[in-house]
This record gives sequence, structure tokens and C-alpha cells, in this order.
Amino acid sequence: MSKAFILKSRPVGKPVLADFEEVEVADLPLEEGQLLLEGKFYSVDPYMRGRMSDQKSYIPPFEVGQPLAGGVVAKVLESRAEGIHPGDYVLGMMLKWQTVQAVWANEVQKIDVQLAPPSYYLGLLGLTGLTAYFGLTRIGKPKPAETVVISGAAGAVGIAVGQIAKIMGCNVIGVAGHKSKLTYLKEDLGFDAALDYHDLDKLEKDLHKAAPLGVDIYFDNVGGELSDRILKQINHGARIIICGQIALYNETSKAVGPYPQVPLLINSALMKGFIVSDYVDSFHEGQMQLIKWYREGLLKGKETVVIGFDKLPQTFIDLFDGKNTGKMIVQA
Repeated sequence: MSKAFILKSRPVGKPVLADFEEVEVADLPLEEGQLLLEGKFYSVDPYMRGRMSDQKSYIPPFEVGQPLAGGVVAKVLESRAEGIHPGDYVLGMMLKWQTVQAVWANEVQKIDVQLAPPSYYLGLLGLTGLTAYFGLTRIGKPKPAETVVISGAAGAVGIAVGQIAKIMGCNVIGVAGHKSKLTYLKEDLGFDAALDYHDLDKLEKDLHKAAPLGVDIYFDNVGGELSDRILKQINHGARIIICGQIALYNETSKAVGPYPQVPLLINSALMKGFIVSDYVDSFHEGQMQLIKWYREGLLKGKETVVIGFDKLPQTFIDLFDGKNTGKMIVQA
């Protein structure tokens, strides 16, 4: 028998532990072409909150009574597929929150754990890094000396965006919420400025001081009033990249705020949303570039690791209280 976490009920507002239930699942015999996997590292990500609601989105919602799923790095226990052997490590982006599971070999990617820690393939060298890479390079199209502002800058995507922007010669300003995170962005990652979002009036003033010539690229992971304030300082031809809106994911009423059309219009600015799968045909190119920068020491990983499969639900909930710096990972 394996343990799994199912969606017991759809959350209203911020998820609570009662929305999850741990169950036992019977193991089934492997079929030809399948692998038996033991989960080692589980990714928890803000986008999963949207899948817990029964609403139209770019990905189907989780089913009540069925296991949740996301990025998992697993060890192969048994293989009935060519080229993958017991002891190998694989990455699956839609594997169940389950301790042991059978999957088809074409649903996972074999990874090189000698190159980087296995969990990095869920973050810096996986979809998180690719999200940062494609959002910044394909939509932001940064030029040297331009100013890039990142909200949620100490999160998994944010730290990757900032480092890539620095590689490309940009002035990088990160917005985060705790002193330790601001210190990390400046002292460890070399951001040019790190601003606290808790006092938005002060943030506006601090942003003007840090970027007196205005904002050329805004990588938005947060949304809400924070983004309204930053949009006031965009330049002509600015690019606004909509990656996430974590400030709004748990809202129970329709958010109302300033409308972005005016600053976009008067600045001839571009605002574009995206999901990383938009660039699936270029994933190999992107991952090779991320690996190259990592091996050259230009990209650093950062993780908040929680030990214990049973901690998955609470760790996911903690995302919405900003309890992570970098990628949030549960290690089984």
C-alpha cells in the first residue's frame, strides 16, 4: 500500500488542512513500458491553488476525491521500460502526491543527479527556471542597462528572473516582504536594490529612488495593489510580464482596483501573460542555457526544504504566507 493526499474539498479562500486527506492506495502490477517510482522530492507551487477550484483555466482542475499532482523527482524502484533502470532518478511534472506510484516511462524525464542536486530539477533547472527564462527573454527582451523590477522576487521564479537579468546587464530591483529576504537578494544574489512591499506608499518612494529613470521591465508574480503602484513608474515602451497573481488567488470576491489601460496607453507599453508551456517546443534550448549558467556559477539555487511526505498540505498552505525563500520543496 502507498500513501497519497487527495483533494477532500474545494477551498473557499485560503486552503486549510481539512481540504486535504491522506489515504492508502493499493499498488498495482507494472505493465510493459511502465516504471515503479518512489517519490523523493515534491514541488508545491502557487498555481496549484487554481486547480483546486472548479473553474475554467489553462489546465483542468483537480478532482475531489482524487490525488493532487505536481512536479516530483522520484527514484526508480522497478522498470519495464528500455533505457531506465532501478536506481535512476526521474522528473515528472504531473505526478501524484503519492509515496509510490506506477507511471508510463514517457511521462517522465531521466535526470543527471551528478550535475546538480535532484531537487534543482523542480526549481532552477526545471519549470521554475524555464518560466523565468522564457518570460524574461521572450516577452521582456531585456537590453543592457535597462531597469527590471520583480515582485515576489525572493520566490522560486523571482530569484531566477533577477539572476538572469543581471547576467544580461540589467539594473535589477526586487520586491519582497521580509528583512532576511531583502538581505538575501542584495548580498547573495547581487540585486541592485531590494524593497519591502508592506508599506506601499513608502515602496513608491523607494522605487523612485532606486529607479529614478523609471521601470523598463516589470516581472509580475504578485498582482493586486502592489502591481498598481509599480505600473505608475513604467517607461515608454515598457514590458510587463504577467507570470503569477498570488495576491489574488485566495480572494473570495472580485478584485477591484486601478485599471492598467491608462499607463499602458500613454507609455506605449506591452502587458502580456504567459504560461511556461507556451514555449514547450523550446524547453531543451532553455534548459541547456540554464544548465550552462549554473555550471559557470552564474546561477545559484535557493530552496526551502520541509522534511516529511505528511507535511505536503501544510507546506503548500505556507506558500501563501510567504514562508519560503526560493523554491519550496517537500523531501519525503
